Amino acid sequence: MTSLKSKLQEDLTTAIKARDELRSATLRLTLTAITKEEVAGKEPRELSDDEILKVIAKEAKKRREAADAFAQGGRPQQAERELAEGEVLADYLPKQLSDDELTAIVAQAVEEAKAAGAEGPRAMGAVMKIVNPKVQGLAEGGRVAAVVKQLLAG
Repeated sequence: MTSLKSKLQEDLTTAIKARDELRSATLRLTLTAITKEEVAGKEPRELSDDEILKVIAKEAKKRREAADAFAQGGRPQQAERELAEGEVLADYLPKQLSDDELTAIVAQAVEEAKAAGAEGPRAMGAVMKIVNPKVQGLAEGGRVAAVVKQLLAG
């Protein structure tokens, strides 16, 4: 079985041969981010696929934030480019939960937290502790927190 990193490298080679500038540039930056992470500690090491997914998710999040910033700054072309790069990265990430799926998981966690005696806005931490392991890599933290707040306020 090939590792995620070697898949990224193979896809980069394919993209370069196909002269797919967007994909090759995005994969290059992502592989650089992975390499940086690998040499960040005291000793260089190889990242696991899970750790690589976290790097890709972080890169995808950077693209979304940059796209928002460019859009607000009146630079739609740069915003589009960032979103397109984000789409390339999304291909490597697990499918994100739909709003309905996320709400169902959070609702269940709110019930669990209530059963444990945590209620109201102060239950946020307790609910997040239950939800986070279930949705790790499948939904962004900000999205999760917003749904938790909404259900706790409701």
